[in-house]
Amino acid sequence: MNIQALVSLDRTECAVQCNSKKRILEIISDIAAETNAEIQKEDALNALLSREKMGSTGIGNGIALPHGRLANLSKVTAVVVTTTPAIAFDAIDDKPVDIFFAILVPENQTEGHLQTLATIAGKLSQKSIVKTIRNAESKEQVIAALCDEAAQ
Repeated sequence: MNIQALVSLDRTECAVQCNSKKRILEIISDIAAETNAEIQKEDALNALLSREKMGSTGIGNGIALPHGRLANLSKVTAVVVTTTPAIAFDAIDDKPVDIFFAILVPENQTEGHLQTLATIAGKLSQKSIVKTIRNAESKEQVIAALCDEAAQ
């Protein structure tokens, strides 16, 4: 899975003011529903919250990969949000999170879902990319960091 095929400016937000785990998932759900007619905000939020109940998607280093499955979705939809300040998210390292790369996937795409998460996690394991995303002042800069390593 190519990151460039997942991300877009209309599903990216930079320096969002937020103060709770539930609120950031609401913001992500809002963005997904506003940009994809197949997604209902409530369904997206319920899918994300259900996944978080199984264990936090905070992978450490201030990064979370919230994800969920939706029955009537035809293709993967990704939402990228950075927050200011970082928020408590029950991450595996107990550090607050400020980079959220969320994906909503069709209910029947189990293998593709895992490959997509692995691709995203791999990209976000690169310190230079994470640093560039954290320093980004616009959603264009966030997308550039994710899609073009030369932009570092």
